[in-house]
Amino acid sequence: MQHLVDTDQLSERQIKDILGDTARFKTRRPAPLLSGKLLITLFFENSTRTRSSFEVAAKRLGADMVHLDPSRSSTKKGETLEDTFANLCAMEPDGVIIRHSENDTPSRLAEMEMVPVINAGAGNYAHPTQALLDLYTLYEWFDGALEGLRVAIVGDIINSRVAASDIRLFRRMGIRVSLVAPKPFMPPVSDLPQYERIEEVLDDVDVIISLRAQLERHKKPIFDDYEAYARRYCITEDLLEDRGILIMHPGPVMRNIDISDEILEDPRCMVLDQVRNGVYVRMAVLKLLLLDSRETDPAEI
Repeated sequence: MQHLVDTDQLSERQIKDILGDTARFKTRRPAPLLSGKLLITLFFENSTRTRSSFEVAAKRLGADMVHLDPSRSSTKKGETLEDTFANLCAMEPDGVIIRHSENDTPSRLAEMEMVPVINAGAGNYAHPTQALLDLYTLYEWFDGALEGLRVAIVGDIINSRVAASDIRLFRRMGIRVSLVAPKPFMPPVSDLPQYERIEEVLDDVDVIISLRAQLERHKKPIFDDYEAYARRYCITEDLLEDRGILIMHPGPVMRNIDISDEILEDPRCMVLDQVRNGVYVRMAVLKLLLLDSRETDPAEI
């Protein structure tokens, strides 16, 4: 049984297969490969793109989805998450997609080895399908030439599970990553190049990944308000000028704080491409976990 708690569980071959399947799914709608499969979603945090993207991906492959609202589940009556999960697994779904505020929740459930677990975002540590769709967006735009690509991640890095997952996957694929943020927004331990001003990296990067400013998560405020943050870290036309830097963002975008209105409409902005690619990447992930990996599971040979 294979899970997707983080991308480090994927082999090099599996990552290549996901990229290849994603490209094929974008070109031609596949047959209902997962017809008869049932997936359950458990989202303990709000989500628009990720949850709906998984649902569209599953339905395009012919699978059914059941959404469990944790606010109305027995976890509110004192039942442990593990017991809730075990009871759901007793209904024999083919997989569970979970989002949770704690870093280790998906791994704890995966260790129970009841059904495949897919991490749809946990704490500030991992969001594997977002990392995969970000990787695919770069793979597609740069015709597969990822080795040596230069990416700057800008914003609230310490609180971002997207940044954490992107860093691990990108470095594995030979992408050069640098970090841009005020010091309190930086991870406490990192061997990556760090900068406090975007202007310092503009002539040395191919891609900027902007992150949502999460000022509310910082106990000691370093900006008076979002406008003060935006003056230093918002991606604007004046900042980019005519540079051919691609702009990405995992969403939700805080307009004119993370990225300006003008840049969101600029051809260099890949935000909607990321959303579009997310469906096809998640289709590829579901195919891998619910179909391909089961066909090669030694326990079933």
